[in-house]
Amino acid sequence: MSLAAHGTRTTPGSPSGASGSTRARGRVRDRVRDADGMAVAAFVLGLVGLLVMNILLGPVAIGLAVLALRRGTARRGRALLGLGLGVADLVVLATLVTLDGTVSWSIA
Repeated sequence: MSLAAHGTRTTPGSPSGASGSTRARGRVRDRVRDADGMAVAAFVLGLVGLLVMNILLGPVAIGLAVLALRRGTARRGRALLGLGLGVADLVVLATLVTLDGTVSWSIA
């Protein structure tokens, strides 16, 4: 360790003035930003999954929403909507399979 110009300690290999707590705050901020992106992605995938490919997009939306909620997203409402829409995707799929007897469905 050495003293920088203003009397702060720096560790070898770190830029002068950048402390471990600053880097840790940056990592937390990046982690929350990633969780926010996951929440939005879960919402969009759940919404699109109601129309197409609900067998794939529903579980992905559920997984992303749960990860976003566990990582402490600031967009909690979007993550919960993504979770609900992912579950709705699977309910729609189960209903259509029960009515048609097939995994595919058509509008006509």
